[in-house]
Amino acid sequence: MVCRPGFENDPNEIMRHSAAHIMADAVQRLFPSAKITIGPTIDNGFYYDFDYPAGFSTEDLKKIEKKMAEIVAEDHEFKREDISKEDAIKLFTDKGETFKVQIIKDLGDVSLSLYRHGNFVDLCKGPHVKRTKDLKAFKLLKVAGAYWRGDEKNPMLQRIYGTAFAKQSDLDNYLKQLEEAEKRDHRRLGKDLDLFSTMEDYGPGLILWHPKGSRLRKAIEDFWRDQHVKGGYELVYTPHIARLDLWKQSGHWDFYRENMYTPMDVDGLEYELKPMNCPFHIQIMNRKQFSYRELPVRLAELGTVYRYERSGVLHGLMRVRGFTQDDAHIFCRPDQLETEIKTVLEFVKFMLGSFGFKEFQVYLSTRPEKFVGSESDWETATNALKDALESTHTAYEVDAGEGVFYGPKIDIKITDVLGRAWQCSTIQVDFNLPVRYNMEYIGSDGAKHRPIMVHRALLGSIERFVGVLIEHYAGAFPTWLAPVQVQMIPIGESEIPMAESLATEWRLAGLRVDVDGRNEKLGLKIREAQLAKIPYMIIIGAKEREAGRVAVRSRQAGDLGQMTASEFLKKISDEIHVKQ
Repeated sequence: MVCRPGFENDPNEIMRHSAAHIMADAVQRLFPSAKITIGPTIDNGFYYDFDYPAGFSTEDLKKIEKKMAEIVAEDHEFKREDISKEDAIKLFTDKGETFKVQIIKDLGDVSLSLYRHGNFVDLCKGPHVKRTKDLKAFKLLKVAGAYWRGDEKNPMLQRIYGTAFAKQSDLDNYLKQLEEAEKRDHRRLGKDLDLFSTMEDYGPGLILWHPKGSRLRKAIEDFWRDQHVKGGYELVYTPHIARLDLWKQSGHWDFYRENMYTPMDVDGLEYELKPMNCPFHIQIMNRKQFSYRELPVRLAELGTVYRYERSGVLHGLMRVRGFTQDDAHIFCRPDQLETEIKTVLEFVKFMLGSFGFKEFQVYLSTRPEKFVGSESDWETATNALKDALESTHTAYEVDAGEGVFYGPKIDIKITDVLGRAWQCSTIQVDFNLPVRYNMEYIGSDGAKHRPIMVHRALLGSIERFVGVLIEHYAGAFPTWLAPVQVQMIPIGESEIPMAESLATEWRLAGLRVDVDGRNEKLGLKIREAQLAKIPYMIIIGAKEREAGRVAVRSRQAGDLGQMTASEFLKKISDEIHVKQ
């Protein structure tokens, strides 16, 4: 165990690292047969995996937390000891810690260290707080299953999650944030609002979009397509499968096979579900010889791809096996690269801003140890990314050595209303695929030249982006995105014809309108529309029918009084136009 690189001086990180040790000590005091494995820190917390087949209950977590408090009060010193690999193996073998022994044996020829507090000892590099009493504020959160080393063929372990902070007030604020996040959980809201479901019995990680969820998705995709056409992109559609040879030529079969599915036999040939759209876009480009005057070419697709994810990591819309990638590829000359990247950056900000995201974390990832292409190409591409970031006044951090093997990249994370960061947009320069597929264009000198390929996604996975939107807005989407923008509520049977007529008229004007013509009380209909988080309710009673007007009720502002149908149509249309 070790604090994550770059966090060694973070007091909260050190607290969490120490809390993991104290939790493991508490577990073994209460459940002596439990074997320890690994216990790293993670964002805002920590976890520790235990081999304990009986499993831990919610009541057990309370007991463990109480025992942790006792260990803290005992005020043990955290002591570091350097140890040889052989002695470490003997120590943990004698203790019966078979998982620790396996970890040590797999480490190779390295120097090792231990940390002790009281009678507990763990393999660890540190750092820790000085004494157990220095652990100020902690909380155990939940228990989950986790396979040893993430392999389903290995034993199932018990993973206990917790968090710790240097200040009690910080812990209290974090727990409130978790409570709010639970209320906004997209899986619960997706069910409550009837947006989507998953096929646990027939295909985990595959999404069924319900009518209302499909309306939401269509609103996103229609906006996406319209803006791409305005931005000079050509929309394309590509197949869901191709012969395995395509993925061998692209390198995916060699470098990405663990995330791909078993090939299927079609007429004696091997076909593969596509994990990426890029090889198809290259095939479209290679259909003809392009001139330098025709570049850049921008191809965009909402392409559904399929990637293998272990069942244990599947998570609603956030982690799935089949998803639609907000994908595009730009093929350009070297002298066009910086301008194209700058344009994409501005496009990213516009698109994400339109969905209500204004705060971004931006990272420039540079050349890793293993890479393809020349160092001069990498320098040119990295400088183009850097210059584009600076010319658009985009604050960023350098993530040294974290570029992909085929080129440097920019990654952009959005911050939601709870302050959580979500990876969405990426801009990647690729030297690899143009070579693998022998891409060429005719330059101004009449000779053949290699284009530069830029991979870019603005929203990322549509599924994941919808999940983020659900949690960001707690399901109360702005009017332009709401699956149902207007709920017509006729009070009596005599008002249904007027409600249906207006609904038809407004649908033709582009609104998403439903009519609640059930024989139920008005209060019930209003409550259910509020629970469905519908932006506007149009209530039509005898007075409204006779006056030719409608009573408008807003989700946010409450009763807005009566107005004509045309007045309301203008009001809501203006609101949609400005993306509210």
